[in-house]
Amino acid sequence: MWRVRRELAVFKILGALACAGLGVYWYLTGDVRGVILAVPATLLVGAMGVRDVLVPVRLAADPSGITVVHGFAGRRHVPWDQIEDVRVDVRRRFGLRSEMLEIDTGDNLHLVSGYELGGASCTEVAALLRRRGV
Repeated sequence: MWRVRRELAVFKILGALACAGLGVYWYLTGDVRGVILAVPATLLVGAMGVRDVLVPVRLAADPSGITVVHGFAGRRHVPWDQIEDVRVDVRRRFGLRSEMLEIDTGDNLHLVSGYELGGASCTEVAALLRRRGV
């Protein structure tokens, strides 16, 4: 079972509160442009934090298959025999390396980042999933 780190969820919620505080400040000082920036930032960062709190487990594996997050807070169970491939997409950009775990079920492609795996390496998780059932 891989989950989002709790500290990062709390950090997002605190960031949303900071954006809301700035929005109130800019509203009181009459800065309309600041309010226009603060409202969407508050909603976006707050929604990301709420999702991390509501659905901390993004990927779980058991003998019957895997369970992945689907949509904002839904879950989808995929039996092992429906998983066609598990691979890792590695990209390098601006001197940074990023990994995404791709779970291909034929009809759907589930993407999971290292952040959603609690900092675990996507390569290691893919190897573990391949050993368990794919």
